[in-house]
Formats: sequence, C-alpha cells, structure tokens
Amino acid sequence: MVREFHPPARILMGPGPSNVDPRVLLAMAKPLVGHLDPEFIQVMNNLSALLGQMFGTRNDLTISISGTGTSGMEAALVNVIEPGDRVLVCINGFFGERMADIAGRCDANLRTLSAPWGQAFDLAMIEKELRAFHPRVLAIVHAETSTGVLQPLEDFPKMLKDFPDTLLLVDAVTSFGGLPLRIDEWGIDICYSGTQKCLSCPPGLAPITFSPKAVEKIKNRTKKVQSLYLDMNMLGKYWGSDRTYHHTAPVSMNYALLEALRIIDEEGLAKRYERHRRNHLALVQGIEAMGLKMLVAKPHRLWSLNTVSIPDGIDDGQVRKTLLEEYNLEIGGGLGVLKGKIWRVGLMGYSSSQANVLYFLTVLEETIREQGFEVPKGSGASAAREFYAKNS
Repeated sequence: MVREFHPPARILMGPGPSNVDPRVLLAMAKPLVGHLDPEFIQVMNNLSALLGQMFGTRNDLTISISGTGTSGMEAALVNVIEPGDRVLVCINGFFGERMADIAGRCDANLRTLSAPWGQAFDLAMIEKELRAFHPRVLAIVHAETSTGVLQPLEDFPKMLKDFPDTLLLVDAVTSFGGLPLRIDEWGIDICYSGTQKCLSCPPGLAPITFSPKAVEKIKNRTKKVQSLYLDMNMLGKYWGSDRTYHHTAPVSMNYALLEALRIIDEEGLAKRYERHRRNHLALVQGIEAMGLKMLVAKPHRLWSLNTVSIPDGIDDGQVRKTLLEEYNLEIGGGLGVLKGKIWRVGLMGYSSSQANVLYFLTVLEETIREQGFEVPKGSGASAAREFYAKNS
C-alpha cells in the first residue's frame, strides 16, 4: 500500500506558489456542498464582490475561473479574439510569448512588439504600433514573472483615447494582491491573475474580469468561442443571475480563495501593498550590500518577484539545490534567455515577510561563499536590518 503522504513544510520564495496562510488551508477542510447549493452561490457572490474591490472595478463579469493562471490567460484571449482579428502582443518575457502563442492558435492577424527581457516598454513605442496596425486587442503583461519587470499602465488611458475600438488585455498574475492594480481607472478591458502568487492561495483558480466593452465583443462574436470550458457566454450565465449549469466548480478551492480574500480585506490593500514594497526594498538593500546586482532597473522592479543576476563562476543549479536541501528554502531559476543567469526570488502574499527576507539573505550568503564568492560576513542581512530600522 502507498503510505500516507507528508510533504515538507518548505519556505516558498520562488516565482510561485507562495506559502499559504493556515486559515486558508483550514477553509479547504470545510464540508463540501453542491456547486449549485444556495450556500455555494453565496460564496460565488462574495467572491465576485471581493475580487471587484481588489481589481478596482465595477465590472459585472468578475469571477474565478476553475483552472490555474494559464486558464485565465487562455480565457482572456480566446473569448475576445476571432479568426482574422488584429492582435498586438507586447513581448518582453516568457509570458508575453505565451500570449502570442495562444493568439496565434486563435488564427488572429498577429503582430508582436518586442523589448529586451528585463526592460519595460516605452509608451511611444507601443503607440507607434497602434497607429500603424489599429489592433482589435492590445495584450501586455503588467508583472512579467520571468524577468521581474513591472510595466507601468497608468498612462495607457491617455494613449488609447484615439483607439476606442481597441481592447486592452493585461496579465496581472504576479501583481494582483501585491501591487496596485486599477482596472477601471487605467482603462483595462480584460485582466486575469492566478491564486498562487500574491493571494497566497493554492494554485487552481484564475481571477478574471471583463469590461462591458469586452462583454459586448464576446456576445457579438460571429463564431463560437473555440473553448467550451472557457466560453464566457456560458460561464457568465453560471456566475450571473441565471445560475445555469456549466461545470462542477472546485468547491474547496473557492472556499480557499474566499478566505484568502477575507484575509486581504482585513489587512487592507494599502497596508498590504506597503508591506510588499518595504520587504522588496529591504531585500534589494541586502542583495546590493553583498556585492550582487538586480537584473531590472529601479523604476521597473516588481515588489513581489525579485530577479538577481548570478555572478560569474557561481553554479546556479547547485545554489538552488543547496538552499532547498540544506535550508528548506525554494527560489526559482531563470527561464528562456535568462536560464542560468538570474535567480527569481518571490516575496508574495504570506511569504512576503521580514523574517523571510533576513533568512534568505543569510543562507544565500553562506551558499555563495561556499562557491568562492567573497561576501563580507553578514553584510546582506545587516543592510536589510538597517533598512527595516529606518523604515519601521
């Protein structure tokens, strides 16, 4: 017989998942009800309301999709793209590439705009493509998980005022719940995320929201959405007043998300954002004190996902193996062109704490010193403690 499984209690500081609040784990152990039970319908109503607050939107179609963040990405794209639609995808990392892949599978008239991995897009560059191409959909990543880049979106409404037919589609998988996100104020039409990052909920659901303009596009399609499972015309009826059966929702996962959102509501978004910002800055202070460098320029660094350039002569795989096996701590390596060149260090949700920052800096120092990298003893943790003392 297979023995009972007891997974290790890791310190999760990679690109996701993040550690989960014990309250969320307990919520998953609550009794099941049917996915059309009046009690579960109330859970769905509460989820929509709390997600709307976090997204900063009044959109009626604001739900959690039964699937991971990638299902959110796919749902966002397949619903608003029909064959031949002009779609402009901005690519400065792995997940921009994935959006372009999905758009191509939708037989879009696809054009891509590229920026170096580790850099944000200049608005003038995007506006030039908009004027030349007039896309039906403009897709961009707010928080690029593969590089740690934050793409500013505050000025997009001004840029898009001359393109009223263009839908703005945004990937917020690694920013939602950890950095400000204002859907209505920034003119975002479709936005999706995942539960396992800054929400500190297990992976398995994808929060998503569609503006009235996006909903109108979906309703007026000339062809059915290519995915039955992700068709918002059908999902909207399940989450809306009709409550028409669509699929058996993962009841326990929705309990978990509801509890995670309740925890965020109790903390308050402003305080939560400040916690993520403060821990990020302390980590950067410690990294630089150790003689290491950040990949991303200061104005465009994510607070939730920090990318550290790996020094010459340091074995990436061995460092991450040592951290995991000897210190029970997980960080991520690079993807694509950044494989072997960066470490991805998550400070997301429940994992974004002063204790984790100090522990990571301490054990990273020990690990790279073993490989011959000269680091002043205790320099990283000391610099972070000094930052915390000055910014309490």
